[in-house]
Amino acid sequence: MTIEEMTTALNQGDTALGIELGSTRIKAVLLGPDQQPIAQGSSSWENQYKQGLWTYDLTDAWSGLQQAYAKLRQNVREQYGVSLRKIGALGISAMMHGYLPFDSAGRLLMPFRTWRNTNTGPAAAALSELFDFNIPLRWSIAHLEQAMLNQEEHVARLASINTLAGYIHWQLSGRRVLGVGDASGVFPIDAESGDYDRRMLAAFRAHIKDRGYSWDILQLLPQVLPAGADAGSLTSEGAALIDPSGELEPGVLMAPPEGDAGTGMVATDSVAPRTGNVSAGTSIFAMVVLEKPLSRPYPEIDMVTTPDGLPVAMVHCNNCTSDLNAWADIFAQVGDLMGMKLDYDQLFPKLYRKSLEGEPDAGGLMVCNFLSGEPVVGLAEGRPLVVRRPDSQFNLANFMRAQLYSALASLVLGMETLQRESVQIDRLTGHGGLFKTPGVGQRYLAAATGSPVVTLKTAGEGGAYGMALLAAFRRSPLRQSLAEFLTRDVFAGQEEQPLQPDPTDQEGFAAFLQRYKAALPVEQVAVDCL
Repeated sequence: MTIEEMTTALNQGDTALGIELGSTRIKAVLLGPDQQPIAQGSSSWENQYKQGLWTYDLTDAWSGLQQAYAKLRQNVREQYGVSLRKIGALGISAMMHGYLPFDSAGRLLMPFRTWRNTNTGPAAAALSELFDFNIPLRWSIAHLEQAMLNQEEHVARLASINTLAGYIHWQLSGRRVLGVGDASGVFPIDAESGDYDRRMLAAFRAHIKDRGYSWDILQLLPQVLPAGADAGSLTSEGAALIDPSGELEPGVLMAPPEGDAGTGMVATDSVAPRTGNVSAGTSIFAMVVLEKPLSRPYPEIDMVTTPDGLPVAMVHCNNCTSDLNAWADIFAQVGDLMGMKLDYDQLFPKLYRKSLEGEPDAGGLMVCNFLSGEPVVGLAEGRPLVVRRPDSQFNLANFMRAQLYSALASLVLGMETLQRESVQIDRLTGHGGLFKTPGVGQRYLAAATGSPVVTLKTAGEGGAYGMALLAAFRRSPLRQSLAEFLTRDVFAGQEEQPLQPDPTDQEGFAAFLQRYKAALPVEQVAVDCL
């Protein structure tokens, strides 16, 4: 599109905005009429470990959202000379799962408990047995059950619970709703109805009937909506929350809020059966859209849905690049010590490409990257480790390859279950920070999973881009499925770069994975002793 055409589209509000509150960044992406990104803005924030639990301050969520939007608005002004006032559609995404409890006045009763917490083991085990369905530690219903088991005072005053995306959407629109993909991390979804599973709701009611609570579980949960459904519109109060300058006009159509897993599927055109994607950043997870249900529940497999309600097998791991990022910080500090200011936008690609010079098995090095607990391997806490034998080849290339292998290792252990179930995957699409450097993360993922791996030109855009696409789908006038919309209107003609697994890399990763498995008892000892 020409500058003049884009200026007209901006003035008329022929746009879609996605905002995602990720683990370390809050990002806003604006799409033009052709569904391609035209502007973006971001801000940083960090989780906090308080009183034994991982949390974020919600005031930081709002200030970070405002900063990200302000930078996007500035980006629009610099590129097109337009003051951003009208937006066609808006969607909010955030980290899936977790627990935000509110009273009848809408007051937060306890600090946000994030997906990273692993204190819900007893609750998750009890509910998994009750439902005959795997309930992961991070799901909202597990957090609620654990709060009841702990006899926490706030539970008696509950009026609603929500995810982070659902909470932000609620404040912007006045509607307490969730996209079905995010809702599937709150309470199990029935694939037939696309709503909360009624059998399990009844089982939960019976399970807690003698505990003396006045609320009903269904009253606590947000309403479930599929992609494209009416999720309300931006109120005047909501517009002021996003843009305190007052320039943003209310009335923007709002898409159902989604979790980062759902937006990752959308951003990678992976919402049809036999497709899958791997989102790799602070955490890592694989989403594989199923042709048929698995034969039984598995503790390492979460059953969730696409944003339009198809069943998805999800392998979620809490740890991916956090330890690698910490080492990059150390290298940057060495640069500072030597009088060299290292640009992270150059440092990360150089370190990633250096790993390609390493030996296929990372020279005998072993890295365990667990900064927090990792349920897939049964660890409640984490202690990052670097272990090597005296004869290991300890150099920068092998060290970086070991770090990148470690970022994928726990995911591969979880995905072995899907291989045993003969789940067919035609292609995996990688997105997120791990895939920003071309040909590195993609190559290692192909070797680790034995599947062809594709990255798209938008691979580094992540979930904010996926949420913007869901917002565009919300205002699409055509009657088509989400998969059709993505294939025909968004990704048609985009150059894909499929990469087949390299046999040498596969052998090397397999050797690393054997060391990784053997080191897991060492990791447990480190947790016990340190």
